[in-house]
Amino acid sequence: MRYFIVDDDRASRVMLSAIINDCELGTVIGEAVDGAEAIPQILMMHPDFVLIDLLMPNLDGIETIERLHQNGFKGLFIMLSQVVNKDMVAESYAKGIEFFIHKPINKVEVQMVLQRTAEQFRLKSSLQIIRQSLNNFEVPEIEHSKKTTREHIQSILNDMGIVAEVGSEEIINIIEQLLIEKHKIAPLPPLKEVYEKVAMLTKTTPDDIAKEIKAIEQRVRRTILAAMINLANLGIVDYTNAEFEYYTPRYFDLTDIRYLMQQIENNDQRKAKVNIKKFIQVLYSEIISKVN
Repeated sequence: MRYFIVDDDRASRVMLSAIINDCELGTVIGEAVDGAEAIPQILMMHPDFVLIDLLMPNLDGIETIERLHQNGFKGLFIMLSQVVNKDMVAESYAKGIEFFIHKPINKVEVQMVLQRTAEQFRLKSSLQIIRQSLNNFEVPEIEHSKKTTREHIQSILNDMGIVAEVGSEEIINIIEQLLIEKHKIAPLPPLKEVYEKVAMLTKTTPDDIAKEIKAIEQRVRRTILAAMINLANLGIVDYTNAEFEYYTPRYFDLTDIRYLMQQIENNDQRKAKVNIKKFIQVLYSEIISKVN
């Protein structure tokens, strides 16, 4: 991915560049201290993503985005902001930003957001290429095949914004393992047993399997927490959002999501109780329903 950073705070620009380079997320192709300086450079360089501060002198983030759109810029925007205001957030999303990164800048949050948005960018690009290819041919009839189990799971994880998370592959393997062994929806076997089966797919020695079991649990827990944070962000912007309304009451405890929403609005550390068993139980039940 090719990034352009617009922020009047030099420390923020340096920190973002370092995170992008250190985590091998892409290349920073340019920087600017405000919108007026950024616009001609962005229109010339055509970056994939513009990381842009909300509040800046001369031209603020929203005004800069509007002018770039007026000039035909097709890249994507990620907003940087220390202000968590519902109206500002809603206006920013309406102008076409992909996500918010909260200030002060946190390396883990930046890495998570950029990985997720890059994955979505690649998926959109692939779909666009496929559509363009199909438009060049006359196809008399297209046979629509049923979705695979993996595709069903990926679709749900994508709705929650975690399909690109490291632990998403473990979640897919867990559901596939339960399906292979034809477990009943309830009760599920102890999670440790399922983790062990998944660990044995890549590890052979008892020590390696034991270590991998712990690693799987940690990755799955972090990924589910990321889903909770994503849904909480959606709920802050629009409590009637389709994904928020569907997934929140089914997969999570509403009290935990509301607590996360409060933390986000207060710019506190994102912490919440993660119920892995409930998440796996509901996902397994939903996949059985979809496959059948």
